[in-house]
Amino acid sequence: MTFASRLTRSPIPYDVHHAGEPRARFGGLAPELVELLAGTAGCSPYLAGLMNREAEWLEVALLAKPEDAVSTELAGLAGQGSEALGVALRRAKRRIALLAGLADLGGVWTLEEVTGALTGLADAAVHQSFVALVSDEIRRGKVPGMQADDAVTAAGMVAIAMGKMGAGELNYSSDIDLICLFDESRFAPEDVQDARASFIKVVRRMTSMLSDLTSDGYVFRTDLRLRPDASVTPVCISMAAAEAYYEAQGRTWERAAFIKARACAGDIAAGERFLKTLTPFVWRKHLDFAAIQDAHDMRLRIRDHKGLHGPIVLEGHNMKLGQGGIREIEFFTQTRQLIAGGRDPDLRIRGTVPGLKALAGKGWIEPEAANELIAMYRAHREVEHRVQMVADAQTHALPTTSAGFDRLAGMMGE
Repeated sequence: MTFASRLTRSPIPYDVHHAGEPRARFGGLAPELVELLAGTAGCSPYLAGLMNREAEWLEVALLAKPEDAVSTELAGLAGQGSEALGVALRRAKRRIALLAGLADLGGVWTLEEVTGALTGLADAAVHQSFVALVSDEIRRGKVPGMQADDAVTAAGMVAIAMGKMGAGELNYSSDIDLICLFDESRFAPEDVQDARASFIKVVRRMTSMLSDLTSDGYVFRTDLRLRPDASVTPVCISMAAAEAYYEAQGRTWERAAFIKARACAGDIAAGERFLKTLTPFVWRKHLDFAAIQDAHDMRLRIRDHKGLHGPIVLEGHNMKLGQGGIREIEFFTQTRQLIAGGRDPDLRIRGTVPGLKALAGKGWIEPEAANELIAMYRAHREVEHRVQMVADAQTHALPTTSAGFDRLAGMMGE
């Protein structure tokens, strides 16, 4: 089914002037597509700018299935050298963010399809960066014992996606949280330190390639601080060192974080083996409930530190960290998974909505409670997406003015 045949709604333009521009530029498209573009441009200056920049591509993409357009963009990243890849990634980011925004506002994609497309872009961006940059290092003779073909698996380096990226739940302005490791078993013992030095350079260059703001924009802000003992360790460490850390020093919040962990780039098979070794750390048969309380107390301290306690008011309410927000629903889900998942592998699920469904199916929460939390989670994420769409801002807060709420209501088609 084409994009137009799947439209179920359309935003109402908040700024009528900006709505007129796409009506003139895209007048040859089906009327329902023109109205979607006009409504979107009239509500989101960010998406309006992307429409202008990618107009020729957009006219073609909207005539096909959006999934095919995304697949074509991602396929075009493969084989790019490091010199050209940064520009290609930023072009793909513009196009996929624009298409996802339109599919979201037009009801063409579900929440899961929107976040899945954004996560797929992030996976491809990290993987292709690894391949291109490791290829450079191998060509320079900086990765001992590795040949050109080894670049396909990043010579044993892997990125573990954490948080929303790991769960396939990225939003429009998400950072991507990564733990970068390498499989030391692929190297002779005397070569491990040289390999590590090269991989550290690759990770730093990858971070710059994705995060730096250029005239073409940026790809993803990249956060590496979830790695073991981040204040003292380099940005890429061996899997053996990481495993030793979690066995000896791993904390409750790190166990919870690994519920969503997923090998996303580089040597995926090695990454999956590493995650399997952490199963006893993450999923304990007998869990200390005091540790769960510690995590709960930490979350409350974060809320107090950010001034998010007290009565709920709509103006400026934080949809992520505020009371009853996205983070609380995620925390509710993850703590119950930690409590029960050690004895029941069926509860070891990355996604929030699937996790709630599994908990209800196993009798850990009432089905009515699960359904209510799922509905609220999806509603919160949809609103969060719209406040981020306005100006590509890393925000989770509702507007503070009536004009801001009028714009948000327009984006919701109300």
